[in-house]
Amino acid sequence: MKDKRILYVSSEVVPYLPENDISSLSFEAPKMVNASGGQTRIFMPRFGNINERRHQLHEVIRLSGMNLVINDLDMPLIIKVASIPKERMQVYFIDNEDYFKRKATLTDEDGELFEDNDERAIFFAKGVIETVKKLNWAPDIIHVNGWLASLLPLYLRHYYGNEPLFKESKIVTSVYNRDFENTLDQDMIKKILFDGIDDNAVEHLSSPTYNNLLKTAVDNSDGIIFGSEEVSQELIDYVESKEIPTLEYKPREAFAQAYQNFYLSDILNEEVE
Repeated sequence: MKDKRILYVSSEVVPYLPENDISSLSFEAPKMVNASGGQTRIFMPRFGNINERRHQLHEVIRLSGMNLVINDLDMPLIIKVASIPKERMQVYFIDNEDYFKRKATLTDEDGELFEDNDERAIFFAKGVIETVKKLNWAPDIIHVNGWLASLLPLYLRHYYGNEPLFKESKIVTSVYNRDFENTLDQDMIKKILFDGIDDNAVEHLSSPTYNNLLKTAVDNSDGIIFGSEEVSQELIDYVESKEIPTLEYKPREAFAQAYQNFYLSDILNEEVE
């Protein structure tokens, strides 16, 4: 992985949120890339239940201050950053008072999805891409983890498709079993179409279920990794139908070499030593 640039975009990362498949691999994978001579950037939402003082988050003024248009509303983008202790890894946090101030992640205290999770997903996708543009950091691979991040492949291909910084970037999406019941806001598709994205690119999102969000990500990815041992058969069948490079589930103690080989051989088409 020497000198390769990998951008990790995740809904959850340890140590900032509790440990699970997504948050653990979103920490272990960039750690592995760094250890093998690559470069990484990690992006996640700045959820209100992340302790900013304990984790020493601070705002990056030069990256903040932009407004992102979400469904015809200007929403201020705030960028914060922190370093994971002992790992020399920086994490960038996408923040906005309306979307991420509440002291929770994706559901309320009754376990119900927040009504604006669809807009939060759009804001997160746009916020990551705009910030990477400001950093002028061209990734070789963009690795997406978690359904809140699942719109990034769509926006990168169809909204930022002419952005030269990402011209050579490949997208990998990890599919997990951390799903949700019911759907996001049924008007989600209208909010995405407002951005001028073609109808055909969002056909799945007429019903924004977990599986349909992931199908949309798969449609716009160059490779898929199964990040959980058990994934819905519907998604497995859909991934197989796309005939793109796929890495089967690997347990945490055995993922490192498999991920490296997948990145280099299957995604970047380079020889693995």
